[in-house]
Amino acid sequence: MEENRHRGVLGEGKKGHGMKVLIACEFSGVVRDAFAALGHDAASCDLLPTESPGQHICGDVRDILSLGWDLMIAHPPCTRLAVSGARWFHLYRDEQDAALKFVQMLMDAPIPKIAIENPISVISIRIRKPDQIIQPWQFGHGETKATCLWLKGLPKLRATNVVDGREARVHKMPPGPNRWKERSRTFPGIAKAMAEQWGAIK
Repeated sequence: MEENRHRGVLGEGKKGHGMKVLIACEFSGVVRDAFAALGHDAASCDLLPTESPGQHICGDVRDILSLGWDLMIAHPPCTRLAVSGARWFHLYRDEQDAALKFVQMLMDAPIPKIAIENPISVISIRIRKPDQIIQPWQFGHGETKATCLWLKGLPKLRATNVVDGREARVHKMPPGPNRWKERSRTFPGIAKAMAEQWGAIK
């Protein structure tokens, strides 16, 4: 019943002209739009509404994992996983365990091509080490923000535009109600590389 409720959200016009791509836990639409721009039937899913027009499922991604996706790129919440918050781990053990179970569930989803994206985190210790660690400056953004990728059925991303600049802008953002949102956004250069490289795989 839940799956049928979401079937109408996805476009039928692009059927046969690319992959059916799910961008899990994304409200910005950055990665979704990069794939859609290349003709893929791409949809984002998050508990929050999307910030830009496009195919978006506002709800729990667990309800739609079996809808026949060819590729999923997932950005699971990192609040209880990132090592930057290690000093607080002992206060949130149950929440961290739940977050890790969610990540493992995404990794085990019935989708042939999967990429899980997260900062340096306990996923590396509790589940497995990442297949790749990338930086924004490898994709046209002169900043540092180590991003881990756990891959299934996908090759490592190739750097597309190595630039100067090693500023940790995201890390230095001042506290505020929207800080987590800004820190969670995928850099457009990385999203473009994902769409161009992973979207070309048959």
